[in-house]
Amino acid sequence: MGARVDVRAVLDAVLERSVVGSFSRLGILARRRLYDWSSDYDRVDGQVIVVTGATSGLGRETATVLARLGAHVVMVVRDAARAEQVRDDILHRTPDAVLDVVVADMGDLDSVRSAAAQLRRFGPLHVLVHNAGSLQRDRMVSAQGIELTAAVHVVGPFLLTRLIADQLEAAHARVIWVTSGGMYTQPLEVDSLEMGGDYDGVTAYARVKRAQVSLVAYWAAVLHSRGVTMVAMHPGWADTPGVRHSLPTFRRLMGPLLRTVGEGADTIVWLATTQRSLSAGDLWLDRAVRQSHRLGRTRRSDTRRERERLWRYCLARSDQGELGGANSP
Repeated sequence: MGARVDVRAVLDAVLERSVVGSFSRLGILARRRLYDWSSDYDRVDGQVIVVTGATSGLGRETATVLARLGAHVVMVVRDAARAEQVRDDILHRTPDAVLDVVVADMGDLDSVRSAAAQLRRFGPLHVLVHNAGSLQRDRMVSAQGIELTAAVHVVGPFLLTRLIADQLEAAHARVIWVTSGGMYTQPLEVDSLEMGGDYDGVTAYARVKRAQVSLVAYWAAVLHSRGVTMVAMHPGWADTPGVRHSLPTFRRLMGPLLRTVGEGADTIVWLATTQRSLSAGDLWLDRAVRQSHRLGRTRRSDTRRERERLWRYCLARSDQGELGGANSP
């Protein structure tokens, strides 16, 4: 007798190949029915979970749901006033929520160092969600002279993770990088990571999102040996404030096919809370591991050598050679 066909897996694979069917709202609605997802997540009472970029969009939704599930949520944000508004809103919905705010700009490395110092007071950290992001129309640079998109999405999160690594190890933590399906369009080319005179914000964003996924794949094995599980996820096409502000034409074309913020954040929350054992270095969408490449040219670019160059780029830009073991993950 032949092997039994998993019809659900076949249908899921068809969705995944279609792109629109996978990344749009159709994908998560179909998969929710296919796999009969529970509407509830596992509780995480008392766990300390750090969420960057928690004042809007996916970050705000993630912080809100995790607080409801019993986590001690630490919101790392640029704008203190907005953070207090979000905190008050979450407390209004969940009066017993435990919330703290750390003010930091993930694109400014001095600010990232300050954030790491402030996070010390929370002891072991159970989950770190790298969600902060921005899509710039014009080329800008950080306080340290790094192209801002690369600073916010790659160098800043890299530095923060290394600075609080001992706290993550102490809790056998999960580190979740929120990337974007746009990364499928771009190869890993470290020399082009910081776009120059031909700057295009959408392309720059997709390039750093590709770099995030490659960095996770390179770094994860070593961190896993130290008790930390690092993964990446992309939320599909969600109707976030960032999309409304930076991609208005895309939003207008996609219309009702865009996911809600809650649907976009679902896999972030699931990865942060599930008791299931996760494989380090994977890319997730809709609670399942997905391929990290769709095009041959991007797959060919993502070599061990280029990932090592990305690692050295992050070290050089973050200027953290003094941390020890600087030339290895």
